[in-house]
Formats: sequence, structure tokens, C-alpha cells
Amino acid sequence: MTDRVFLDANVLFSRAYLPASRLADLWRLPGTVLLSSSYAVEETRRNLDEPKQREQLDRLLAQVDVVTTWPSSGLPRGIRLADKDVPILLAAIEARATHLLTGDRQDFGHLFGRTVGGVEILLPGEYLKRRSPSAK
Repeated sequence: MTDRVFLDANVLFSRAYLPASRLADLWRLPGTVLLSSSYAVEETRRNLDEPKQREQLDRLLAQVDVVTTWPSSGLPRGIRLADKDVPILLAAIEARATHLLTGDRQDFGHLFGRTVGGVEILLPGEYLKRRSPSAK
């Protein structure tokens, strides 16, 4: 089965800002489709100061399917998120992602390890740990 992994803006930012970080492993995982949204990409681009970092982001995005459609539904019942994070979760659901990776502990922390609308929400490190050969 292929994982469809949606990357939040903070994951894209961290990877573009620190190219040698462990997040680079996400781009090398077999059986994984990387996804994000135009909303997350623009947020990332706004927060990268250096042209070299923006160039790195562009290289990374060549391997990411960017969802450009706006989700047509609201959050699933009982789920609460900051307004700025609603488009992220809804885009992940709309893209039929299996996982949403985010480092945003403040706003998504209460959802870590939960599946919402078919999307499991995890820290990137947790996802990578699960996918490592020693975890199997």
C-alpha cells in the first residue's frame, strides 16, 4: 500500500531551511507519495528569507503533489483547530492523504496519533520512526 503523506508548511519550511535535516528521509521513502497544498506552500515561501532557501523549496516541490483545489466541506464534527490550520487539515482530507505530518504541537498536538477524516496526524519524526526498517 502506498502512503499519501501530506506535509504541513512547517515541515516544508524546516526541510528547505535545513537541507541536511532528518526530514530529507521523507523524500527518499519508497511507496510514499508526498502531498501539500498551495496554501501551505505559500505560507512556507513567505517565511523563507533567503533566495537559496526558496530555491531549495522549489527543488523539493518537484517531488511533491501540490493540491490546488479548495476543500468543499468543513471540519469533521468535534474537531477544533485554529483558523489558520483548518485549510491544512481540510486539504489533507480532500487529497485523500493517509497521514498529515506537522511539527505544530501547539495547534495540532491534541490530534497527534488520531485519525481525522481518514488522515492520521503525526509528528514527522514519529512517521519516520514507524517507516524505518528496524520498526518492522
